Amino acid sequence: MTPPSDWSPGAGPWSPGAGVDPTATATSHAATLRALHRPGHPLLLPNAWDVPSARIVEATGFGAVATSSAAVADTLGYADGEATPVGEMLDAIARIVRAVRVPVTADFERGYRLRPAELVERLAATGAAGCNLEDSDPITGAMIDPARQAAFLAAVRDAARSAGVDLVVNARIDSFLNGTGTPEAQLADAADRARQYFAAGADCVYPILLADLPMIRSFVAEAGSPVNILGRPDAGPAPAELAACGVARISYGSRMHATVQAHLAALVASL
Repeated sequence: MTPPSDWSPGAGPWSPGAGVDPTATATSHAATLRALHRPGHPLLLPNAWDVPSARIVEATGFGAVATSSAAVADTLGYADGEATPVGEMLDAIARIVRAVRVPVTADFERGYRLRPAELVERLAATGAAGCNLEDSDPITGAMIDPARQAAFLAAVRDAARSAGVDLVVNARIDSFLNGTGTPEAQLADAADRARQYFAAGADCVYPILLADLPMIRSFVAEAGSPVNILGRPDAGPAPAELAACGVARISYGSRMHATVQAHLAALVASL
């Protein structure tokens, strides 16, 4: 599992070799990834979309790499929302895992309609140590009943346990993205979902688009376990402010990819 002594992030992709079981890689990296979720000392995840971007994240010193489903889909020529064929998404994740030494956690939307046992098996085969699983329909945006989503997360956890695979599950909560009602009602719904998802075996919860600092502080207190917040490199609460709220993980979704694309468009236009 240790790369050659002369390997460096700029020297080309490093692979542990054909003799290494990716499932063993996933399981060995999961404990490392889970330990990086420290409330008040958040894990920063500038989401990657391909091997070069993942290697940049690692070379800069970040302890893990997270993928963005929207950015990966765009790179592969598909729309977000599980429009990417699951095999192509898994292949992209596997290439990133093989290219870096740090744990990789994959944005896996709502599971691409795979049954829990197949989801665990195919994700573990990439070597990914963790995944995001969201609680709204990727196509319609309709929120999934929280009890149903909790049962799904529990089934994924049970499938991983049965397969002897350790998997860090980040349960995305879409109350602020696709929910209805006042911000206070959305907060209450998100907190209720968080408690149910933790009881089902989630390691972290991710109330995407929750950005108000007092509400984040309240959510963290009510959730009682590691919380992931979507960060913005150009606006919104700074990492230090989120850390002061007790946040354990900050990810940036597809925003890094969008920023790079905008820079490329400007560069091309300047020609």
